[in-house]
Amino acid sequence: MGRHYLPNLPQKEEMLREIGFESIDELFSDVPEGMVKEFDLPEGKSEYEVFTELNEVLSGNKTVLEMPSFLGAGTYFHYVPAHVKYLIERSEFLTAYTPYQPEVSQGMLQALFEYQSLIAELVGLPIVNSSMYDWGTAMAEAALMAARHTKRKKFVVPRALSPEKKEVLRTYTAGPGLETVEVPWDGRGQLDIEKLKEAVEGAAGVYIEMPNFFGLLEENIAEIGEIAHEAGALFVVGVDPTILGIVEAPGEFGADIVVGEAAYFGNPMNFGGPRAGIFAVRNDRKLIRQMPGRIIGMTKTEDGKRAFVMTLQTREQHIRRAKATSNICSNEALVAVAAAIHLASLGPRGLRELGEVILKNTAYLKRGLSEVAEVPFDGVNFKDVPVKFRVPYEVVHERLLEKGIHGGYYLGKHFPELGEAALFAATETTRKEWVDELIEALKEVA
Repeated sequence: MGRHYLPNLPQKEEMLREIGFESIDELFSDVPEGMVKEFDLPEGKSEYEVFTELNEVLSGNKTVLEMPSFLGAGTYFHYVPAHVKYLIERSEFLTAYTPYQPEVSQGMLQALFEYQSLIAELVGLPIVNSSMYDWGTAMAEAALMAARHTKRKKFVVPRALSPEKKEVLRTYTAGPGLETVEVPWDGRGQLDIEKLKEAVEGAAGVYIEMPNFFGLLEENIAEIGEIAHEAGALFVVGVDPTILGIVEAPGEFGADIVVGEAAYFGNPMNFGGPRAGIFAVRNDRKLIRQMPGRIIGMTKTEDGKRAFVMTLQTREQHIRRAKATSNICSNEALVAVAAAIHLASLGPRGLRELGEVILKNTAYLKRGLSEVAEVPFDGVNFKDVPVKFRVPYEVVHERLLEKGIHGGYYLGKHFPELGEAALFAATETTRKEWVDELIEALKEVA
């Protein structure tokens, strides 16, 4: 989607003075150095001239089709069918915001109701809201919800968790004063069960992911849920929904809350956003009342016609102000609708086939990587595969870029115990030739 051009005219200085700043650098002083870019465009150029000049600058970018990417770690290249893009660009969806007046927003409300219904069937829990901001905020909201529900102040998470999600969780839990306890992985990259038993006492919730951040399927996930429940904690499961065509739904093995990322369906990578966080709970009135976000319900009008409404709005800021359950103010409605369209198009068989192709492509990638470097963990991987190198990964990554390949996500900064390791990923879009080119390139540089 295009962005409008705003001329860099003298009004900029006037605007800065009005808000109390002397320069752009001062305005963005909290942004890391080098992240703010001003285009030095001469004044007086027409919009078309600016367009062509910026287009030349942007031509230096490479798409994932021009430069195969194995980056992964939470953002993946999935194929989005053409009809999904067409349907969400219809004006009824594209211009729709939060339907505060449901009587005039029946189409959007029904689309979100269908999203909730599809996600409920997918994750195995009956109550789903109409989306959070993303997976990370959904997980953090689950932590706060578990604390409210149990009246406890500790939330247990795996050490093998996305650094971005950890930062979001840290931000959310700082104000309420929740303690976050990390449980390490064992020698196989699985959650250490014995360490979990030590950490779970007095916990409000225990969080686990399928697959985990290293792409591994947790083999003891049902046991983890039992340990959580025996300690009086809620069992919170984060799930990549593209796997749910080939594995059991979290609700089937005792999850109280399920969170995840709906944007893996129907949405491109978009440089990491926007997203739509999944949030589902079991049918427990106390949990439902503590649930953040919006729920769309189906009812009947006075003359017996089907109608859709927003329900349980007391959780919302615009109703309860500071007493609201959550500070989420809007939702990712368009992203959620795109996910619903894609899911409905796939159906159960298509979802199973999607999962099988990703699983096979991941296995092929893992087998190839194991020939040129060390794959530290056995087990079944889905999408992501961690790899350890003998040389600094920065060197490996730069060499791969020179060969027109984007490598994996560097793990050494946040998981130094893994050494010079990176997380490489495959999806249904990963071509065999790309993997073969990657392995040949790694033979020269790794």
